[in-house]
Amino acid sequence: MPARVTAVHPLSAIEGGRITIEGAGFPVDEPLPPEVRIGEQRARIVSASPTRIDVVIPAGVEGGRATVRVASAPGETAFIDIAATYATGLHQVDNPVFDRDGNLYVTYSGTRGQQVPVSIFRVRPNGTRETFSSGIVNPTSMAIDSEGRLYVSSRFEGIVYRVSNDGSTEQFANDLGVACGLAFAPDGTLFVGDRSGTIFRVDRAGHATTFASLPASVAAFHVAIGSDQSVYVTGPTLSSYDSLYRILPNGEVTVRYARFGRPQGLAFDASGALYVVEALAGSSGLYRVPPEGDPQLTLAGPGLVGVAFDGRGGLVVASNDTAYRLTRSSS
Repeated sequence: MPARVTAVHPLSAIEGGRITIEGAGFPVDEPLPPEVRIGEQRARIVSASPTRIDVVIPAGVEGGRATVRVASAPGETAFIDIAATYATGLHQVDNPVFDRDGNLYVTYSGTRGQQVPVSIFRVRPNGTRETFSSGIVNPTSMAIDSEGRLYVSSRFEGIVYRVSNDGSTEQFANDLGVACGLAFAPDGTLFVGDRSGTIFRVDRAGHATTFASLPASVAAFHVAIGSDQSVYVTGPTLSSYDSLYRILPNGEVTVRYARFGRPQGLAFDASGALYVVEALAGSSGLYRVPPEGDPQLTLAGPGLVGVAFDGRGGLVVASNDTAYRLTRSSS
């Protein structure tokens, strides 16, 4: 029986991400494994069986739709969407964010207490990166309010800053511990994750009260608000598995999913679907979390920390030093 390619999972990836090619009749008993190419580049095979080949996306594949071919299955072509490099030279520790005009804001967070020349960069829709704001020590998480204003937390100072259009900053709220994840509710309430174990609720005047308590994180809390007005939180620990928490409007903490491996940034797309970045080696990437059931890998990529959706169906995923843009929806 000639070899066949029947499916590729997931359908989106970045360089270094691991994907699975499904099919039949792959010749794995030969002296050499079957050759696999993504676009024009040869991919490294991680494992192979007659019905499944796992490969790593090689360097040098251009962003956009790429072909997936197995040499032993001529004429059988599948496709995968490759997220293109969008911005480099970053130090991202949480989600980037989009504004209403499609500009992307990214950070250079630096080591603890490090004063860096530029705290926040703005990336225009055409990919041009420009200096936006300086002077915030360890900029960590960002959120945009209903009026389009940018807010940034400093995990070093325990402060949330409001950033004007000219990049100047003013303190909005303080005494927030190791301030990490930020997310605005529709009524203007800001939720802030203190990675030492507290989720704060901050009113429009900048007054903070304790909303909920969670296990402390070794890295950061990441926060998002769902259409159900619940607060969703991830915070990697030293455990083998970590939880995606759902905090109800009354402050009750529940667990939506308990078997993520080092979950990081999370965000909702325009349709209200929740996506979570998982950084565990092997199956790392961006997962879609359905209302019921297990998360589904939608984009493969190593070492991701953040995700952001624009208003037109595109998304950006970010590692510590690079942001990648996918123009097609990955849902």
